[in-house]
Amino acid sequence: MENYTYNSFILQMEGLMVTEDSMYPVFFLFLISYTVFMIMNLGILVLIFIDKNLHQPMYILFCNLTVSDIIGSTHALPRLLSDMLLPPSERLIHYYECVVQAFTTHMFATTSHTTLMIMAFDRYVAICHPLRYSAIMTNKMIIKLTVSAWGVPFVLVGVLLGLTIRLNRCRTLITNPFCDNASLFKLSCESSLINNIYGLAFTVVLFISSIGSTVLTYTRIAIVCLTSKNKSLNSKALKTCSTHLLVYLIMSLSGYTIVILHRFPQYSDYRKLSAILFVIIPGGLNPIIYGLQSKEIRSFLLKMFRSRKKNCFFY
Repeated sequence: MENYTYNSFILQMEGLMVTEDSMYPVFFLFLISYTVFMIMNLGILVLIFIDKNLHQPMYILFCNLTVSDIIGSTHALPRLLSDMLLPPSERLIHYYECVVQAFTTHMFATTSHTTLMIMAFDRYVAICHPLRYSAIMTNKMIIKLTVSAWGVPFVLVGVLLGLTIRLNRCRTLITNPFCDNASLFKLSCESSLINNIYGLAFTVVLFISSIGSTVLTYTRIAIVCLTSKNKSLNSKALKTCSTHLLVYLIMSLSGYTIVILHRFPQYSDYRKLSAILFVIIPGGLNPIIYGLQSKEIRSFLLKMFRSRKKNCFFY
């Protein structure tokens, strides 16, 4: 018969289960990945801040994605790394800390979608209405888009976690590398039907809105490119849209994998690995993809590299 501990505030994290021989290689692999991840994303933020040529709506909106990626990785990876060095019985976390981590997890995942949606709108205006771009994408519009990209997820995720907090808990084991909503409501012995309905509706609405807006936006852009004889416009559209779509596909596939694997408990190890990769891979690739595509970023880095090389030569 299963022993129940009701409404305990101390929870146990299952974390990532690795053998003793592979613990340190996996630890240093994730540590190096996190370090490189932070250097690239913070570097992009600093670069956009100091280079006036990058003070454009596209890059300012991209900063939202970078900040979201930094939050998403920082809320999970440092804790995961520290837990890996502890025996399973000592991987403990306070309930409220777990709730905050779950809130951050879903905020990160949701803002990734909403940020890509507002970036798609920016590209639509830039390509389909180039003459009105400056009039539409004003500072006021950028603020509105940014607030909506963070405000809507804040409300939706707040309701999601609010429904979970109301449940009484009778278990203490978090069967995930870090806290999320599904792991929290699985601690309860009460009916979680409302949680499942809202969670499913939340996921479906988010994905339909995200996919729908992306498809609609790029269909309009494709029509403009097909009807236009301007080769410069078509080339610019191809570069910016392919970059955006690549980032969107990487993020969506990573997110869908976790959602699907949550329905199959027998694949819990694959789900844990997918959850960790979700906070590393998309955010790690974003600065590289946008950095290689952006002529302004490439020219700034090249100029900085030449300046350093020149200084080293004179030294």
